[in-house]
Amino acid sequence: MEIDNPEALAEVEAAFAAYEAALVGNDVATLEALFQDDPRTLRYGAGENLYGMDEIRAFRRTRSPKGLARTLERTVITTYGRDFAVANTLFRRDGAPGRIGRQSQTWVRFPEGWRVVAAHVSVIDEPQG
Repeated sequence: MEIDNPEALAEVEAAFAAYEAALVGNDVATLEALFQDDPRTLRYGAGENLYGMDEIRAFRRTRSPKGLARTLERTVITTYGRDFAVANTLFRRDGAPGRIGRQSQTWVRFPEGWRVVAAHVSVIDEPQG
């Protein structure tokens, strides 16, 4: 199996960047389009557990657009073969000093493009040391 095929990696990096821009800009249509429309798709958020695209849509459509700006750190995107990838990043928000967020996404290439099939977001106290 080829890890980090250059073409696949560039595609996932572009999809990840599109997701990040949509997230901080509260572009709900793009956020929804980048998640696989399937009842098996899931998103564990900082304060919610969402099973299936219907629950993810409901969350996205009612989420406040305030306080979404953030800075990413230590983003790692890895492809396995040409159709599967994982993306992990740390993030910080100005309004949350002493806290650090963690985000992971599982991406799969479908005929219509790269889509997130599983995501996890959590926030912890800044580790000391």
